[in-house]
Amino acid sequence: MDLRSLRYFIAVVEAGSLSRAAGSLYIAQPALTAQIKKLESELGAQLLERSHAGVTPTQAGVQLYQDARRLLSDATAMRERIQRLPQGPEGSVTIAVPFLLSSLLMGPLLARLKKTHPRIRVFVLDDLSLMVKKAMVERRADIGILVDTPQAEGLVCRPFARESMYFCGHDADGTVRALLQRPPASAAPTRPDIDFAVAAAQPLVLQSRRFSIRQQVEDAAALRGTALNIVHEHDSARVIRSLYACGAGFTFTPACAMGDTPAMASDWLVARVVNPEMARAYTVATAPERDRDPGADGVMQAVLQALAAVAQRLADTGRWDAEIAGPGAAP
Repeated sequence: MDLRSLRYFIAVVEAGSLSRAAGSLYIAQPALTAQIKKLESELGAQLLERSHAGVTPTQAGVQLYQDARRLLSDATAMRERIQRLPQGPEGSVTIAVPFLLSSLLMGPLLARLKKTHPRIRVFVLDDLSLMVKKAMVERRADIGILVDTPQAEGLVCRPFARESMYFCGHDADGTVRALLQRPPASAAPTRPDIDFAVAAAQPLVLQSRRFSIRQQVEDAAALRGTALNIVHEHDSARVIRSLYACGAGFTFTPACAMGDTPAMASDWLVARVVNPEMARAYTVATAPERDRDPGADGVMQAVLQALAAVAQRLADTGRWDAEIAGPGAAP
């Protein structure tokens, strides 16, 4: 197995077709097919599923694709280190982050690091909160942002942020708006509150019980002895968003996802959930120092400090309604 074979494999996965990949690589398709078969033979695993529509990676293929991209990036960095003197921290970091937080946080973080530490390469794994923790436990990520997990065995966890949960949806006839708890007229402008029992009685669109937000809603309902009026239940976050965006019901969402809601609609309702107050707490997890690669501390510290700075700026500018603890420096 050599770097050229890995480059060929990456090109095939990204093109979704052997013929398209061969064209982009300027090699004959039979030669490319032979390279892929040789790679599969060397690894002892099928890497691609072939069909009339093209090719898709198997589970082993997905793993190889992720590892190969990182390996080739490190190879490029190695060549650059030899060609010029290092300037600042240099290395690769993989960050695992929950889906909902990813769209808010990762863009500003990656843009900031590109300017301040261009020699640090950041890979992002965005997934369900449970899979983020799994990636950290399996050491497939260097930094993980965990949801409602203050401690995790084998990991060093530091408080990062705490955000409120909101109830939102289209309230066409104003029925729910009339039930909100308004802040005093003298108070600073803020969103109204909604009692959890009132929210639970509205038509709800929620993901299934294997998702952390649904679990939190179920826990709050059990605490209050309240039944949930669920009218739609789907695993897909995109389907849930489509349902509440078209007025099919209301949902519970963390503050980090508020930027994805159609707030411009005149009948759009957003209220903070109280009695009980629902919130999500985030921790930043890293591997213990003894388990990290030698010399990685400088890179880790730079990324963690950038993460804290970006989160604080998002909170200070009102883009994220959260209290930021910040990881500070690398633990």
